[in-house]
Amino acid sequence: MKIFIDADGCPVTDIAVKTAVKHGVECTIICDTAHSIYRDGAETITVSKGADSVDFRLVNLISEGDIAITQDYGLAAMCLSKKAIVLNQDGKRYTEYNIQGLLEFRAISAKIRRSGGRTKGMPKRTEQQNRDFENALIAVIIGQK
Repeated sequence: MKIFIDADGCPVTDIAVKTAVKHGVECTIICDTAHSIYRDGAETITVSKGADSVDFRLVNLISEGDIAITQDYGLAAMCLSKKAIVLNQDGKRYTEYNIQGLLEFRAISAKIRRSGGRTKGMPKRTEQQNRDFENALIAVIIGQK
């Protein structure tokens, strides 16, 4: 089991790395050249800047039983197809049962934005969300060992 973090814009990178180190799980941070994200206890892979370059590298590295951390529904779907475990930054687990609805919601939101509409942005992150993520990650790690 390894943890892979889609680190571009990920608010829980530090929590994920700390948790991985504490539980003896290998952790890899993947980011593009627009970001320099290095943490003790994790390997960092920097890919060229470009649409989905981080996503494709992560999908090429991940294997069955590994953990992906991302807020990207498309990347989540690709990781699920490889039988990985996928968590978002709030600790919500993406599954084969909820991913299709999330992808449809993303498509509808994109259509609204393309037509000049606006969609609601993310609210300010709370400490409770950080705790929820950490607890979910620990539960997955313990459940996989």
